[in-house]
This record gives sequence, structure tokens and C-alpha cells, in this order.
Amino acid sequence: MTKPNYPLRGVLALVGTVIVFLGLNVGFGGIETLGWQGGSTPFVTVTDAAMFTVRDNHVRFIGGVWLALGLLMALGSVAFQQLRPVLVAFAAMIALGGLVRLSAGDAGLLLNGAILPSLVFEIVVMPLLGMWIWKAERPS
Repeated sequence: MTKPNYPLRGVLALVGTVIVFLGLNVGFGGIETLGWQGGSTPFVTVTDAAMFTVRDNHVRFIGGVWLALGLLMALGSVAFQQLRPVLVAFAAMIALGGLVRLSAGDAGLLLNGAILPSLVFEIVVMPLLGMWIWKAERPS
């Protein structure tokens, strides 16, 4: 039996909690969010109310998925051995999502202080976390 890697488990709990926070913000706030990340200034002008409600509902679904993934990551801090491969896959999924951000093709946007920290987290930190998870607490 391997000894638990408490620093890694703490990171998983912290990252999972942050993702839960973001998922709640979008899942229950939709496109306009609940405003928990600052930015309570209105930033959306609805020109087609029917289409907005459809797209808003899709965004709420994505927020709910993000919430569930955050709960999964937080649970991984407790049930690490059972979820280890899932957590590695989750880290890879976030990295892929970060790479897809590059499809915006707007370097000014990607280097903006509102995007860059998330992008770095997604395409640098998450792959490193995935490797740490993969190597940690391997059953003997």
C-alpha cells in the first residue's frame, strides 16, 4: 500500500473547489453569470430574446457540467486511487479546452489579463498536475 501524497490531495481539493465555484457561477447565472468573479457591470445586450434563452440554457448546462467536474476533482482528493485515471483524463480535457481557446486567433484577447491566467492554468498547470497525478501513489 502506498502512502498518501497529502500535498497533491490538497491541490486536488483546492482546484476542485475553485472549479465548483466557477460552475455554480455559470450554471446558476447563465451567460450573464451570478457576478461572483467581479464584473457586475452588464455586458450583454439581447437582440433576440428567444435565441438568448436557448443559448443561455446551453451555457447553464455547461456550467453544470463544470460544477460536476469540480466535485469529481474534489472527490479525487479523498478517493484518489479509485479516480486516478479519471483525474488524469480530466486534466487532459482541460488542457485541450485551453488549446481550443487559441482558435479565437486574437493574440490581444489571449494575452489580456482577463484570459491569460486561465489560459496558462489550462495549458501549463493542468498538464503538470495530470503528470503529478499519474506518477503519484501508484499501486505496487
